[in-house]
Amino acid sequence: MIDELTVLRRTCIGSVREFVTMASLGVNIDHIANVRQARRTVEPDPVPMALLAELGGADGITVHLREDRRHIQDRDVELLRQTVRSRLNLEMAATEEMLAIALRLKPDMVTLVPERRQEVTTEGGLDVAAQAKDFSDLVRRLQDSDIPVSLFVDPDRRQLQACQSSGARWVELHTGAYAEASWTDQPQELARLIEAAAIARQLGLRVNAGHGLTYQNVEPVAAIPGMEELNIGHTIVARALAIGLQQAVREMKVLIQNPRLDPLFGQQPG
Repeated sequence: MIDELTVLRRTCIGSVREFVTMASLGVNIDHIANVRQARRTVEPDPVPMALLAELGGADGITVHLREDRRHIQDRDVELLRQTVRSRLNLEMAATEEMLAIALRLKPDMVTLVPERRQEVTTEGGLDVAAQAKDFSDLVRRLQDSDIPVSLFVDPDRRQLQACQSSGARWVELHTGAYAEASWTDQPQELARLIEAAAIARQLGLRVNAGHGLTYQNVEPVAAIPGMEELNIGHTIVARALAIGLQQAVREMKVLIQNPRLDPLFGQQPG
């Protein structure tokens, strides 16, 4: 018997074939910086890692410059702006400090996201409807400088209407509820995303999505009609650690078992 999620998936895939383009991939590299900042050292450097992501097929690079600088640093964003060859999406809080940085660096897109210092990761969408004037002003200032703005919101009609009123050209649908749902509840959450994407497009908004997407749950979201880009980070970095760890350990073992001349004393250790 075919389950409800499978039916929805097949419906989406059948519908999306009517569109010329499929969803693209924005790779979030925040978690690479997380590893570096855990030791306050210089590696792994997210800047060359972004190049590897592009070589792997990433259509864009996404970074979140948090107010507390817990992972991505100002230096990272500045270098990424100079080196990213696809497109750079800067996630940021709606603050004057972040606005000034965005206006100076001119990323290819800004995605405004909610931010609380005590949270481990972003816990929900923006409440654009409750702060319409503030968001409208920020969106205007960014887009007047030719920086497209996306607003990260839950799949909710009221929030999508507020996004349209703000003047933003894009929305990014928060997929956290879908990603965290049990297999019995996932079809309902997927249906909410499908409906929200349709509402957004009717309102003239372009649609991205992200948060909590994995190799196991991404396909139904990618198949939503009109979905333009998925921003994914943690699961890709986790997978990279898994498939790359064997080679990294092998290389370290070779160095330990076959040491070169001691650089301090100029002789082979005895």
